[in-house]
Amino acid sequence: MLSGCAGGEHGPEDYAAVEAARGAGDYALALRLVRTLAEAGNATAQASLARRYREGEGVPQDYGLALRWYRLAAEQGLALAQVNLGVMYAAGEGVPSDYAEARRWYLLAAEQGNSKAQNNLGIMYQQGLGLLPEPAEAVAWYRRAARQGHPAGQTNLGFMYQSGLGVQRDATEAVRWYRRAAEQGYTLGQFNLAVSYRDGNGVPQDFVAAHKWFNLAGVAGSSTARNERDRLAVAMTTAQVAEAQRRAREFAAAMQAPGDEPDDSLAAGAGQDLVVDTGA
Repeated sequence: MLSGCAGGEHGPEDYAAVEAARGAGDYALALRLVRTLAEAGNATAQASLARRYREGEGVPQDYGLALRWYRLAAEQGLALAQVNLGVMYAAGEGVPSDYAEARRWYLLAAEQGNSKAQNNLGIMYQQGLGLLPEPAEAVAWYRRAARQGHPAGQTNLGFMYQSGLGVQRDATEAVRWYRRAAEQGYTLGQFNLAVSYRDGNGVPQDFVAAHKWFNLAGVAGSSTARNERDRLAVAMTTAQVAEAQRRAREFAAAMQAPGDEPDDSLAAGAGQDLVVDTGA
């Protein structure tokens, strides 16, 4: 039976010592503290130790131990551990791929409001992973994630509106969700918003805005976006390109404001990848 306590017998104040050690650059001490807390039942430390084993950070990579520690934390009700345990079952890391088990853990995390789990459930229902595809159910989960500000969920919801999957086709609504993701710096949201501006789909055609968003997505690493930007520039005036570049620089500077933290989510695209919660 799952416990309502997410920290075992130790609370957040115990884990603060781990963060202090990491902040001081003493990663060996941080690992020792994490292990001690994990063995004493601290769910946050258990999830953190699991992540280290999964990624091979400071310890040899070991999916079996990652599963063990995620499960211990998940059984205490820690949503972050539940979603990552689900990802490991879905991906077949350390165990045979088991979508039913993945969905079970996603549901537990999603019901606690975890947006990454909600987005992953949307992907499962959209693609029919371990069940028959249910586009309307996928939309419902994407919407829950999107309303919490999850950029992959917002982009996926936009895609559903654009494609008319599980919901009435609505290009304007698609653009609204793409914009929300794009303004958080989410690359695929930026790319899809750029395409919408280029084609005049859901918004008036605007090559300057399209170039801006292609440029931003390209700088973030999308070679496809860079190619589309360069192809579009051929049809633009020198003044238009300069204005688009100015807007892109202005946006990038605002995104790099002190105190901002990057989103750790993996790209979910139009429902192509599972999002891992790396918050441990």
